[in-house]
Amino acid sequence: MSEVPTVIRVGIADMNLVTSPDIIRTCGLGSCVGVVIYDSVKKHAGLVHVMLPDSSLSRAGQLNVAKFADTAIVEMVKRLQRKGSRISSLKAKIAGGAQMFQFSTGDLMRIGPRNVDAVKEQLHALGIPILAEDTGGNSGRTIDFNPVTCFLTIRTVNMGTKDI
Repeated sequence: MSEVPTVIRVGIADMNLVTSPDIIRTCGLGSCVGVVIYDSVKKHAGLVHVMLPDSSLSRAGQLNVAKFADTAIVEMVKRLQRKGSRISSLKAKIAGGAQMFQFSTGDLMRIGPRNVDAVKEQLHALGIPILAEDTGGNSGRTIDFNPVTCFLTIRTVNMGTKDI
């Protein structure tokens, strides 16, 4: 008899871990990037809903490590290591980073593309390969990751659903 999976939700500027058979989900990816880091052997995964590229953009006070690409990915890897994963066995899939609004003010307002670049930079620095991505465009996304199948299911506004 198989277990019924629970859907673990991750909010904006949030992160969580899931172990098979459960599924992990985040909604509302516009310019934000959903980063799934997983271990296909141990069948567990972490999901981070990255909101901004760099923690230097943080205001004074308590730092939310899940909010920024440079701090969130490092923290997620630490959590996966505490669950028994080695960095060499980790893989990633990413989605989001849309340019939700058109501005003529230059690079500062290109948050989506900057988030994607920052996520890729952090994963590359840690030696974690990105096996699939669905980034850019100008539509919002909801993503689910299943650590059993290692499929990232992406629902894009007005564009349907696909698995990567």
